[in-house]
Amino acid sequence: EEGKYQLVSPDIATCPQCLEEIFNPADRRYRYAFTNCTNCGPRFTIIEDIPYDRPATTMRRFKMCPDCRKEYDDPLNRRFHAQPNACPSCGPTLALTDGAGKSLPCPDVIEKTADFLRQGKIIAIKGLGGFLLACDATNESAVTILRQRKHRPSKPFAVMLPSLDEVDKHCYVNNEEARLLAAPESPIVLLRWRKESSIAQIKAPDLKYLGIMLPYTPLHHLLMREVKRPLIMTSGNLSEEPIARDNAEALRRLGGIADYFLIHDRDIYARYDDSVVMVERGVPQLLRRARGYAPYPIRLPYQSRLILACGAEEKNTFCLTRDNYAFLSQHIGDLENMETLEHFENTIDLYKRLFRIEPEAIACDMHPEYLATKYAREQVAACNLRLVPVQHHHAHIVSGMVDNGIDTPVIGVAFDGTGYGTDGNLWGGEFMVADYRQFTRAVHFQYLPLPGGVLAIKKPYRAALGYLLALGLDTNLPALNKIVSGERTIIENQLSRKINSPLTSSCGRLFDVVAALLGVRGEINYSAQAAIELEMLAADDEEEVYPFNINEQDGMKVILIKDLLSAIIDDIKESASAARISARFHNTIARIINDICAVMAIETGIQQIVLSGGVFQNRLLLRKIVALLESGGFKVYTHRMVPCNDGGISLGQAVIANFTKGIN
Repeated sequence: EEGKYQLVSPDIATCPQCLEEIFNPADRRYRYAFTNCTNCGPRFTIIEDIPYDRPATTMRRFKMCPDCRKEYDDPLNRRFHAQPNACPSCGPTLALTDGAGKSLPCPDVIEKTADFLRQGKIIAIKGLGGFLLACDATNESAVTILRQRKHRPSKPFAVMLPSLDEVDKHCYVNNEEARLLAAPESPIVLLRWRKESSIAQIKAPDLKYLGIMLPYTPLHHLLMREVKRPLIMTSGNLSEEPIARDNAEALRRLGGIADYFLIHDRDIYARYDDSVVMVERGVPQLLRRARGYAPYPIRLPYQSRLILACGAEEKNTFCLTRDNYAFLSQHIGDLENMETLEHFENTIDLYKRLFRIEPEAIACDMHPEYLATKYAREQVAACNLRLVPVQHHHAHIVSGMVDNGIDTPVIGVAFDGTGYGTDGNLWGGEFMVADYRQFTRAVHFQYLPLPGGVLAIKKPYRAALGYLLALGLDTNLPALNKIVSGERTIIENQLSRKINSPLTSSCGRLFDVVAALLGVRGEINYSAQAAIELEMLAADDEEEVYPFNINEQDGMKVILIKDLLSAIIDDIKESASAARISARFHNTIARIINDICAVMAIETGIQQIVLSGGVFQNRLLLRKIVALLESGGFKVYTHRMVPCNDGGISLGQAVIANFTKGIN
């Protein structure tokens, strides 16, 4: 019937009953890699339309054998109406090919694959929502080759381990982390790495945490039991591209990375990355929301209009709303190439079809150059819809409010890399009073220049030099003396002539600047690398705080950082350890947040504080600031089911658009 829709289940990890059958030699599904039932297996990734029946899925080409049909028709059987139901005689099959796609004849594909992995080969494996690249995580040279071929020099890789007992050998695991690992959603969980682990250090250089997951498909279970060692399982793509989905596409795009391909003939309809979670203070927080969670909706505390929110440029998700549901998409990725943009557009079309939503309004970020914003503008022009541009950090705070079920005004602390501000500058260190309708910016970090714009983000030493020159501070430091004189002259010219040196109030950039000054990281290979490495080396037992000042300018309070950076420079010159300086810097940022929130609470009477933005993925900072604020009697809200990074922006956009005047 017209307009009727149903909620669609995410893909669910293999259940214990199916697992038992797979490893029972007497069972007809013994070692069958596509075993599933109504309690587990693929859902969202195989659905083309609703109602959810086999003809509307990618399983329609497999005709059920009499045995499977009998299970499917029996209301007392756990496979009653299990749409992907199949067995070795009627269902999908596995094949192993070389890098050119030529089939390798072998009696047992899984045994042969395990053999290749033990030899140090890289295998592209077709998973639930796309291909994963696998190799032996204990083999340093295999991991190094994968890094080189995938153009991913330092960003950490996820590791799959066969069981919780095995996880315990490599990482420290608390009860909540263990629960998440074994949950039906089966996300990647960030765990503290044990020094004695045999997993190659090069897997996650300079990091204290490992992204760990357990097998979540029958194929994974079979492979892990056969290979008997930790495997790297990372998305099947070249850096920054979407995950490869079809066999032919994988051979074309991953042919230069994988030595062999473990493929099958069940088509994937929706690309679907692994979800990533961290647990801080016993609270799970999704950092990437995809497999196991999307497209299950976020509940809204009101009846929403039909709105499409297009999200941000990095870690993109989009959001569609209707009734009291927000359908937040799975992680799409960074919208910086045609492949990802196409994935974005196709997935929007799929969600509109599945949930029967034709938007009345489209929300987007205020940044004019974001591809998601350009897409929104094109849609508005083509369909004569209302466009609602939403400020980036307001969207952050509102997504945190909805995630916690709050609809009354809050003090919002939005700290991230950069987001377009209402004054045309790049914001990112913002304190605001916010609700669903509006926000008032109360305090921000002082504006400082980023010489070279995007280049200063990729090369934090440029931002560091820019900040020190703008503040009139001493630039004679070992880390900055490495800048070649020609580039230094260019940076100085950009600053003095104000050419391509946008001003930013970003707290994320301040972390980069400190990391660069300490010589921790002058150039990054992946987003937030400098800040992450700065966090990782902080000393545990440091109480000291650096000085900072708050000044009033045009009715707005501004956090001045000249004294803070000056004190760091003094520490560097006195040969204080990077571990001490990093810890003191983290203490200072926590103190700044605490002091400003305390003043804002007195001025507004608001005791609820929402922390949002990518900076709050920093576990050390989060731990320090939540403890400080809670001891001051505040109610502190952090993200849970929605990422605090830009993956949560679209939800905030959709909610704000719903309450924008003139859209009704």
